[in-house]
Amino acid sequence: MRIFTICLITLLSQVHTSFCQNDIPFRNGSLKFNEYMDLVRKHNLDYAAERYEVSKAEAAIEIARIFPDPTLSFGMSQDHNGHLTTGNGVSAGLDQSVDLFGKRRARIDLAKTEHELSKALLSDFFRNLEAQSAETFLEALKQKQLYAVKLNSYQTMKRLAEADSIRLKLGSIMEIDAVQSKLEAGSLFNELLQAEADLRNSYIQLSQMTGSLKPDTLMIPDGELAFKPRQFVMADLIITARNNRADLVAALYNKEVAHKALRLAQKERNIDLDLTLGISNSSYIESYGPSFATVSAGIAIPLKFSNHYKGELKQAQFQISQSEVLYEKAELQISTEIAQAMQNYTAACKQVESYDHGMLESAQIVRKGKIYSYSRGETSLLEVLNAQRTYNDIQQNYFETLFNRAVSLVELEKAAGIWDINF
Repeated sequence: MRIFTICLITLLSQVHTSFCQNDIPFRNGSLKFNEYMDLVRKHNLDYAAERYEVSKAEAAIEIARIFPDPTLSFGMSQDHNGHLTTGNGVSAGLDQSVDLFGKRRARIDLAKTEHELSKALLSDFFRNLEAQSAETFLEALKQKQLYAVKLNSYQTMKRLAEADSIRLKLGSIMEIDAVQSKLEAGSLFNELLQAEADLRNSYIQLSQMTGSLKPDTLMIPDGELAFKPRQFVMADLIITARNNRADLVAALYNKEVAHKALRLAQKERNIDLDLTLGISNSSYIESYGPSFATVSAGIAIPLKFSNHYKGELKQAQFQISQSEVLYEKAELQISTEIAQAMQNYTAACKQVESYDHGMLESAQIVRKGKIYSYSRGETSLLEVLNAQRTYNDIQQNYFETLFNRAVSLVELEKAAGIWDINF
């Protein structure tokens, strides 16, 4: 039984070594944060699709400038007396509708304002995309650090298991301890595989954000989660946000669009004119009369009985009222987002400080001490495993806290409508 156990330990050690040596084969070089954000700005597919909304709104201005098309008509006629044809005639006419009272100008003004609104919405879309892209980059940095933690933990336990296999052969430890250390190494190896998958997926997400996903090439972020904390004043951030936030600018243009829509609705209730110009020529058999030509002109004025109903005006007025409420909501939303982001950022900074006061170093010292004592037979394997797990947990929590602080900074700057971040 003892010989079988030793063989099993040796075989597992070889398998783990072969897997661990097969590191992640990334073909791409490192990608700095500013380079990554530039790629997002130029090649992100969501942003590229959203830019067409501005182009469509610009085309709508050209549509609003169009004058009504004239109508050209032709006709032929024959006169009969019984079964006898007495004459023939041809006619031509030109009809033109004319917009009066500034209808066309009102349509153009509305289209131009909607164009400005679409540009403001595009800017707000990129404000959110910018933050989302930064958080994706930070997620990849975090997964990179967590993978390093898992790898180091596995390698440490693997070396310990290899040492235990030798000590078992020498008879200095019990067989159960050698098996336990090997099982712990196997468990950490499985966690390492999952960490590798999470790391690869985070790199794939970077490629998706930059619109350049390739099966055999992944982007590796080059940056740090740690940074020197910055100080902010909430009142200054609120003022800056009200001056810079693209969604507030969009809400302002939305109000203007509503007013322009009401003005157009009022103009549309005015009458239009239809101008008509026609000419006809008739020729008769001589016994039935002479040939002659006729020129005619006319004006058609529609009777606007539909103006008795004012639904479109009420609808436009309700739209104005709604836009006023939405603008007030946007102002309140800005203050709320900044206050919440400020609280999250302050709390995250304090959490990082608690780790920077020697917690990581203390956990590492305890782990090394337990491993050394175990190698001398002065402590149990269980104490070593507990120290290793504590060290792993503190490291993982530390990088999670660094990540949360970085994300809270991104959210704070997004809420304030500023962007001067670099990781």
